[in-house]
Amino acid sequence: MEYKEMSCLAIHDISGVGKCSLTVALPVLSCCGVETSVLPTAVLSTHTGGFTGFTYRDLTDDLLPMAEHWKGIGCRFQSLYSGFLGSAGQIGLVEQIFDWFREENTLIMVDPVMGDGGKLYKTYTPEMASGMARLCGRADIVVPNMTEAHHLLEREYDPGPYTRQQIEGILKGLCALGPRMAVLTGVWLKEGSLGTACYDAATGEAELYLTDRIEGFYHGTGDLFASALLGGLLNGMSLNAACETATEFTWRTIETTHEKCADHRFGPKFECHLPWLGEKMEACRKTIANPADLR
Repeated sequence: MEYKEMSCLAIHDISGVGKCSLTVALPVLSCCGVETSVLPTAVLSTHTGGFTGFTYRDLTDDLLPMAEHWKGIGCRFQSLYSGFLGSAGQIGLVEQIFDWFREENTLIMVDPVMGDGGKLYKTYTPEMASGMARLCGRADIVVPNMTEAHHLLEREYDPGPYTRQQIEGILKGLCALGPRMAVLTGVWLKEGSLGTACYDAATGEAELYLTDRIEGFYHGTGDLFASALLGGLLNGMSLNAACETATEFTWRTIETTHEKCADHRFGPKFECHLPWLGEKMEACRKTIANPADLR
């Protein structure tokens, strides 16, 4: 099978209502020009944040047969991107899938979707949380929020505000697990601001991108950010440029969601901002002859 320079295998759940995981990753990556294949880890009627009575079907037994079929027909991917995993057993399976499809220039991104606000999600167990640190060690880039970063580093959760020194310490701690790059969401230094931070262990450079805080909790925005970040990297953006672009895209979406949606459980209003994101990616592609060397 011909190798495609802008392609991704996205390993996430499907939540039918709530706009998160694959229902966010697929449109965002497609908007970025990334040909995306999906490997669902579970199917839920809604996401688990704020809804009760949701249905949940674990697809652990389907992961390797699907991936093995793709391997057999010659599928190749420039990037591998994992998010929400449905059970502890899936962590080892995803590691195996990484081994099957990783090539010399494959970019592996792990979004360790475990919790928020200092707490793990309802479907997560301590065993899954500890296994996630091992999976992050297999990645090139990890994208946790502050709750997830503290769990990965086995630190007591600190809700902030943070200092730049604290943030850089967390980023360097995440890279010490194995990845070359780390990105944090939920970063803030003072009241009224919120944003992200990124660090590249190869250069030793760390950057913060802060925006005005918009009150409320917005489900799905972590997936939105991570997908836009990966789209930027695959289009040849530097880590800093991709992080800045993904931060602004997410902030624009939150602003629209805050203005137009009273019940934030039903997901971010990102669709109207996809043209803006697509223009950013196209502008980046025009400045480079070939996609960046991601490794």
